[in-house]
Amino acid sequence: MNIKELIPHTLFRKAREYSRKLWVRVVIMGLLAFVALGLTQLFEPLVPKEVATRLTGEAADRLLQIIADAMLAVTIFSITIMVTVYRSTSAQFTPRAHRLIIQDRTTQNTLAVFIGAYVYALVAIIMRELGVYVDERSFVLFLTTVMVLAIIVIFLIRWVLHLQSFGSLIDTTRQIESVTTSLFKERLKTPCMGGHPLTGPAPDDARPIFAPESGYLKHIYPEALDQQAQDHGVEIYLTRRIGDFIFVGEPLVQVRRCGTPQDEDHDWDSLEQKVFDTVQLGDLRTFDQDPRFGLRVLGEVASKALSPGINDGGTAIDVITRIGRILSYYSDEAKPGGKVNLPNLHIAPISSDALIEDGFGALARDGSSVVEVQMALQEVLAGLMQHPDPGLAASARAAAENHLRRAFEDVPFGPDRARIWSAARKEVREAVETPE
Repeated sequence: MNIKELIPHTLFRKAREYSRKLWVRVVIMGLLAFVALGLTQLFEPLVPKEVATRLTGEAADRLLQIIADAMLAVTIFSITIMVTVYRSTSAQFTPRAHRLIIQDRTTQNTLAVFIGAYVYALVAIIMRELGVYVDERSFVLFLTTVMVLAIIVIFLIRWVLHLQSFGSLIDTTRQIESVTTSLFKERLKTPCMGGHPLTGPAPDDARPIFAPESGYLKHIYPEALDQQAQDHGVEIYLTRRIGDFIFVGEPLVQVRRCGTPQDEDHDWDSLEQKVFDTVQLGDLRTFDQDPRFGLRVLGEVASKALSPGINDGGTAIDVITRIGRILSYYSDEAKPGGKVNLPNLHIAPISSDALIEDGFGALARDGSSVVEVQMALQEVLAGLMQHPDPGLAASARAAAENHLRRAFEDVPFGPDRARIWSAARKEVREAVETPE
């Protein structure tokens, strides 16, 4: 990828990706430790002698030794807790939720601060032993060390408070809902990622670029992709949605020359390589740019709760309401009049049918015989049937009818079936055969 393609939006996307990695935050805090020690050397000569000599180096030594001893133990303890929580959430809820918890900001920031403070203390002790900080002028070093201790205490308190709910079911589902909701809102701000809605197949004269490997379509850089299309005088049709699994040799994108017929003289090899750089495949789906994946993970949490070994209908009901809240933000990306920021891209919109199926499909099937779950499902779908978007309303109605039919087949007791029947909307009941 050349420097021309590193436009601000692409740089921002890359920076946001790296900011979620623990090692990046640890490296940043380690560098800040060196910066802080460098600033003490810079400001120490500016302090008046009568002030600088009030404290000796021994005062700072004691604090530095406390930080070095405590931070090593606290960091190891925190990492142990973090690994335990990661494994337990993966086993109890769903392995897909585990990847989201890994990106927990409070946990990453706390570990980064602890390790950064440890680095600060070690480097300061080494500099003291080398005579960089003399006993007579250690006033700024002492004040800086006190500030580091204050930061440690603040993050330690935050960490203790965070541990009260970290890894719990409620906290996990809340995190998944929050991330998925933010992805929905971000997607709706720029429908179809800023490109034209692709509601049908690509033009017949479009040339396919085939996937170099099998994997999930996990991320694209639409601004860079649009710039590449403009540079090559083509339009790019992304017929597959983010989260789709693409086999090697299947079309990844379709490319059509603008205003001129397709020919072999075009530099297709260069264009293909640039497409591969900006349309990323991977072995796992990610939450980035994929609101459907968040809905599916919530559905998996509910399905796990409905398994015979757990039998927790309350969690399934909580998940149903969370999915309903997320879908309430839906807006059809293919509606006319939408703003197009990337004129050379054509991107398939998110289907309302797929969203309903991703969110409710698995849990509705696994909880088909649980009366309370089916009642909650009909109530949430009834609310979505009143959504201002006609596509989502129609999808919610079709799902409500199907789930009501399944419930009638799996719930044998008449009064229970009547309760589910009463929870459904009138038009859904009219479309489904009356239960016995």
